[in-house]
Amino acid sequence: MRPENEPDGQKRRSFIEQARRAQIITSAVEVIADAGFAKASLALIAKHAGISKGVISYHFAGKDELMEEVVNHVYDGILAFVTARMEQEQTATGLLRTHILTVAEHMRGNRTQIKALGEIFYNLRQPDGSPRFGIAASEPLFQALEEIYRLGQRSGEFRAFDLRVMAVAHAGSIDNMFAYWVTHPEHDLDAHARELADLFEHATRAEKPHDSVPENSH
Repeated sequence: MRPENEPDGQKRRSFIEQARRAQIITSAVEVIADAGFAKASLALIAKHAGISKGVISYHFAGKDELMEEVVNHVYDGILAFVTARMEQEQTATGLLRTHILTVAEHMRGNRTQIKALGEIFYNLRQPDGSPRFGIAASEPLFQALEEIYRLGQRSGEFRAFDLRVMAVAHAGSIDNMFAYWVTHPEHDLDAHARELADLFEHATRAEKPHDSVPENSH
C-alpha cells in the first residue's frame, strides 16, 4: 500500500490535483519560454491554461514556488530518461558518454523547457538577491558526476585527475551546449553532444587502460 502522506508529512494529492498541477506547470513552461520570466505573471499563465488565477493560487503559494516546481518537473523528466539509459552501461566510459548523449537526446525534443529553465535560472532570486539556482544548487549533479569519474579511476579506465574539476567542467559544458542551441536553433545538437562526449572521453582516458588508480589520486 502507498502511504497516505507525502514524505514531507503533507496529505497525498489526489489524481485530479496532480493533473491540475501538471497542467499549470506545463502552461508556465510555455509562457515563460514565449514571454520571458518578467512577463510570465500568474494571470498570464492562468489565461494560457484556461483557468482562473485563483486555481493557481490554490496549488502554489506564489510565482516563486511555481517556478521552483517547473525546475523540479523538468529535472525529474531528465533524470528519469537519462537514468534508464545509464542503467544499461557497465563501464565508466559508457556512463560518461551516455550521460552527455542522452541528456541531449531528451532535451532535443523539449527546447521550450530549456528556454524556460534559462529564464528561471537567470531571474529567480532568493530573498537576499542571490540566484535561487546558483552554483550551489548543482551540488547533487557534481557529486553524481564525480561518482562516474571515480569509478573510471578505480577501474583503470581513467587517468588521475581532480574529480571536482572534471565534474564542474562536464556540467558546465552541457549547460553551454544547450545555451548555444537555444540561441542558434539551427545548430546540430546531436553532433555537438557527440563531439563533447569524445572530448571528455579523450581528456579522461588512461594511457594504460588496465592500470588502476589509487582512490586518493584526485
